[in-house]
Formats: sequence, structure tokens, C-alpha cells
Amino acid sequence: MVILAAESADRDAVTDLLAAQFREHDIAISPERLAAGVDGVLDDPGRGVLLLARLDGQPVAVAYLAWTWTLEHGGRVGWLEELYVRPEHRNGGVGTALLSDACRRARESGCLAIDLEVESGHARAIRLYERHAFRRLDRTRLSLRLP
Repeated sequence: MVILAAESADRDAVTDLLAAQFREHDIAISPERLAAGVDGVLDDPGRGVLLLARLDGQPVAVAYLAWTWTLEHGGRVGWLEELYVRPEHRNGGVGTALLSDACRRARESGCLAIDLEVESGHARAIRLYERHAFRRLDRTRLSLRLP
């Protein structure tokens, strides 16, 4: 398996993987808006890094690590917004490798922490993060979509 920071040539592969994840989790987003979001990251590395995992040359997983600055951690933080592995490639170490690579890149970029969220019922993902020393926080995340 090869994990690299996505480049503009990887746009379609990244977008396809993210669209599959959003469908799986019933997250409604238009293809145009998703593509614009991906382009925004690919065009401005200051926003974060999209990681693309390939097995035998085929894209099988994606992660998005957004850069942010928090007072809670006192500096730069990686927000692991997305980590998705195609269902047929789960339970084979792809997610672990992708998460490890994201953590390494966050450290190398000067991040003091990585934050993320997981749907409460997504036990397999929670176990993955806990195996990598992420700890649960007693919080509720809220969101407001703006027009």
C-alpha cells in the first residue's frame, strides 16, 4: 500500500471516495459542492492535507486532515475530518496505516494534537481511534448550516 498527499491529478479519486463515504453515512452534499471542497484543499495546502491510499495502484481509502488553531491546545491542531476505507478493504490494516500516516504528518507540521469526531454508534471506528491512544471527550458537537 502507498499513502501519499493527494494532488490535483487525484481529484476524481478523492472525490469518489468521499462521495461513497457520505452516501454510506447519509450525508447529503451535491457533487458540485463536494468537488469545490476538495478543490479548496488541493489549491491551498494551508487548509490541510488530503491523503490517498492506493493498493496495487487502485484508490482504496482517503483521509482529510484540516489545519486549525485552537486555544484549548494552545496552537496548531489537526482536525481529522474524514477517514474512509472502501468496505471491501476494511479489517486489513488500511485504516490503521492511514491514521498512522495522518498522525505522523500532523506531528511533522507542528500540530500539538489531533481532534476528530465519530458518530456514537460507529463502534469499529471508535475502537480504531482508541487503539491509537485517542481518548473520548464528554462533549456534544453541534452544527449550524449557513445559507
